[in-house]
Amino acid sequence: MNTVIVAGARPNFIKVAPLIRAIEVHNVAHPARKIEYKFIHTGQHYDYQMSQVFFEEFQLPQPDMHLEIGSGTHAEQTGKTMIEIEKILLQENPDLVIVVGDVNSTLAASLAAVKTHIPIAHIEAGLRSHDLSYPEEVNRLVTDVISTYLFTPSKDASENLKKEGISGERIFFVGNILADTIYSQREVASRRPILSNFGLQKQGYGILTMHRPSNVDNKETLVRVINAVEQISTRIPIIYPIHPRALKSLKLFGLDNGLFWIDANKAQSIKTCGFYLTEPLSYLDFLKMESNAKFVVTDSGGIQTETTILNIPCLTLLEQDFWPSTTGEGTNILVGTESDKLLKESFNILNGRHKEGQRPELWDGKTAQRIVTIIDKESL
Repeated sequence: MNTVIVAGARPNFIKVAPLIRAIEVHNVAHPARKIEYKFIHTGQHYDYQMSQVFFEEFQLPQPDMHLEIGSGTHAEQTGKTMIEIEKILLQENPDLVIVVGDVNSTLAASLAAVKTHIPIAHIEAGLRSHDLSYPEEVNRLVTDVISTYLFTPSKDASENLKKEGISGERIFFVGNILADTIYSQREVASRRPILSNFGLQKQGYGILTMHRPSNVDNKETLVRVINAVEQISTRIPIIYPIHPRALKSLKLFGLDNGLFWIDANKAQSIKTCGFYLTEPLSYLDFLKMESNAKFVVTDSGGIQTETTILNIPCLTLLEQDFWPSTTGEGTNILVGTESDKLLKESFNILNGRHKEGQRPELWDGKTAQRIVTIIDKESL
């Protein structure tokens, strides 16, 4: 079987790495049934910490094609990516296009594939916020409708697809591929010196990540969250590896005054409570930080699942719950962007009243292996 694997943004690389490893293990074990692949990097994320660092840390093969799409509006990114991927698909004529998650690269590759009559496999299918104001929701819906194989991370995701009229024969509950990455990289991450560089102790700090346009581009929302986090940081240091988009908004709205910058590559000692900014961290550095944090405040879907896998309390700055397995079974609490609930739940955690959780079914580090087994079986 000849496949094309498409990735374009930080969340994609984290999930593609175990898939490629599982394919290579399969190919060694079954040389007569090799799954050949071409790896396409669309370039939706393109700076070092959001892209190239993953190839180094995960020992990913360099992409066979790099489209260098870059930033732009949703239409610009999607349109440019479709044009370039269509050229590749017409040239390569693969048996299957594999896409991951819900970014613009996922949608673009799927549209290009279906229009050239190539089957699509969507990893992390079936997640729903039921809110079309989120661009990711549009990407998920369209990709799922046109995909041939829908690999879901949870039973609720499978149920979402069935309710939308998608045949059960196309739906495969395989678990969360992000767990594969965490289990394979956690030991390596544990040796990173990031905590000692920052002068931090285990559970002696909290983490903030916030990048979604609905949060960082809206001044009122951003002010509320930043003010609340500053209050929390009077009790415990808060580290914010800041996304470039969020940093731009902080400066634009004049919210960067009084915040302290720290450098992950230089030794320093955070001896007092406070709100600290740092550049985006590599995945392994962030995994080390995340694994040892008291709690995490985030608007990232990926981090919601990571904290559940790691059993770290998580407060999510979203109104919609598109990872119900993390709120129902895991350590995640949806707090929205109003300061009252964020403050209440943060102080509950600091006072020892955090939510206990458990790992959902099939979040066991074997998702990529299950996906490859299904692809191999379907190709016979």
